[in-house]
Amino acid sequence: MSATNVENPFHQWVRLEQPRLGSRAVFATDDFFAPMERMIDPSPPVFIADKYDDHGKWMDGWESRRKRVPGHDFCIVRLGIPGLIHGVDIDTSFFTGNYPPQASLEVCVSDDEIPGETTKWREALGKQTLSGNSHHYFAIKAGEPVTHVRLNIFPDGGVARLRIYGEVKPDWSSVEHTRKIDLLALENGGRALACNDEHFGSMHNLNVPGRGINMGDGWETARRRGPGNDWVVLALGHAGVVEDVEIDTAHFKGNYPDRALLQAAFVESDLSFDELVKQSETWPVLLPEVKLEMDRQHLFGEQLLGAEPVTHVRLSIFPDGGVSRLRLNGYVSDEES
Repeated sequence: MSATNVENPFHQWVRLEQPRLGSRAVFATDDFFAPMERMIDPSPPVFIADKYDDHGKWMDGWESRRKRVPGHDFCIVRLGIPGLIHGVDIDTSFFTGNYPPQASLEVCVSDDEIPGETTKWREALGKQTLSGNSHHYFAIKAGEPVTHVRLNIFPDGGVARLRIYGEVKPDWSSVEHTRKIDLLALENGGRALACNDEHFGSMHNLNVPGRGINMGDGWETARRRGPGNDWVVLALGHAGVVEDVEIDTAHFKGNYPDRALLQAAFVESDLSFDELVKQSETWPVLLPEVKLEMDRQHLFGEQLLGAEPVTHVRLSIFPDGGVSRLRLNGYVSDEES
């Protein structure tokens, strides 16, 4: 049985290990049974009972051979976008008699693809006990943005997935305030915070680079059978003035929202998460309710109301459906939340 039906305490954070952000596994002491790249595969792990390869049983994850000498195995992941780490999930789904009994985590900052022997690694997570076929969520005390993560397993074995949850923290000191940028883009520090439903597609797909590759690469809610509408609250990477908005319904044809509405506000940093979500219901309107069409990039500029700096937005869709991407193009403000 899979270990996937476990509530994720870090869902509000971005998954920094995603290959589509440029993240990649760059070194493993041993990956004889299953290659290190599988450990950061974006899809959930699977088990195929009768699948074998030349090395033995095919497993969906990273798996080293049985260690017959002293020491332990480890794998290094280079983050495509450096970020602050707030939590990890060491997932041993389907690994039962071959999971590592213990694991720890180290991080570093390096310009090298594979950090050299002189690199100073910092312990982010001390040695922890693992179980087979289980999710293991561990909080990480964020220090500074890091570029590399080293997962140590003791002494050997297999890990189905390593999920690294955190946030992108760009250096805004070098950004010209006269240059228009996507204030919500993940690479600029934007992220989705909360939504009422994401049955078919994650809210975290809304601000990733590029257009959606298929209908699964967007935010999509279940079919609404009662009154009301669906919504998502997002944080900009930096306070800024939004000049134009793009709502992209790429690949959503029989299930795109009929209409959309954007609200926005400048939110003080000391507001609690629950207070922020509740307050978002009454934020001023940035984009009045507009009609949407299937499989299309909708661009809005003249329709926007107000020209004040904002830090957060709430996208409401009526009544339900799927949105591939949301872009908020504008200029960085001197004000900070």
